[in-house]
Amino acid sequence: MKLRVSAVQYHLHTISKFQEFADQVEHYVRTADEFNTDFVLFPEFLTTQLMSIGNDKAAALTIQELPDYTDAYLSLFTGLAKKYGMHIIGGTHVIRRNNKLYNVAHLFYPDGRVAEQAKIHITPTEVTEWNMSAGDGVEVFETDKGKIGLLTCYDIEFPEIVRMVRAKGADVIFCPSCTDDRHGFHRVRYSCHARTIENQIYVVTTGTIGSLPTVDFMRGNFGQAAVLSPNDVPFPPRGIIAEGEINNDMIITADLDLSLLHQVRESGSVTTWRDRRTDLYPDW
Repeated sequence: MKLRVSAVQYHLHTISKFQEFADQVEHYVRTADEFNTDFVLFPEFLTTQLMSIGNDKAAALTIQELPDYTDAYLSLFTGLAKKYGMHIIGGTHVIRRNNKLYNVAHLFYPDGRVAEQAKIHITPTEVTEWNMSAGDGVEVFETDKGKIGLLTCYDIEFPEIVRMVRAKGADVIFCPSCTDDRHGFHRVRYSCHARTIENQIYVVTTGTIGSLPTVDFMRGNFGQAAVLSPNDVPFPPRGIIAEGEINNDMIITADLDLSLLHQVRESGSVTTWRDRRTDLYPDW
């Protein structure tokens, strides 16, 4: 099984209405469509751009108001996935459920279905500044191109949760991210590389770039998209299939061959998935 993936280095900038957001999103989707991609990944917190629209007092919207755009967000991405016949991981969007805020990754299927994966591990800033709540479960999603997982930013830094997703059958992890400096970016990036080696899987990741001067905690963004593989003979020596130019507005595209994963799991230079000691450290 082969699949083509694209990842968007989404440029955050101040906008004045939802249509500007919609036009920017469709621009990236149309670009991915020109490469006949099967999956396109947007970064974490891309919808914070909507907060820059502001209110009638010319002040940026608060994180508590961002869920008001949920219906418009879902309608936009559902329509684009159907229109272009591709799977879209719509980054993350903040939703409200039972009076709590959740940072949720959404998978939009070409047939109009929508799946959700709430972020499991919440950073200190998300807790103290935005009062975000943590998701309480992890899923693996069936697609016509195989099983995938959605783990957002900080989630990828926890090996246990990735083990669970791999044990449930995922061969590709999509990791939308949002980091404001080099330290945070490299924490996530190095963790992505480690997870490909430990689990013999692909990881597709990307982050926000640009700036929202009026939106607290979104003023700085440091991002780069990458498509990563295990470090073994069938793959590039550094485990980098494709990567973008740091902090540039762009999209990257690469092909993934799932048969190569099965090959290295059986007879690779190392067989980390097969050799794990589940008698000492279970997957669950």
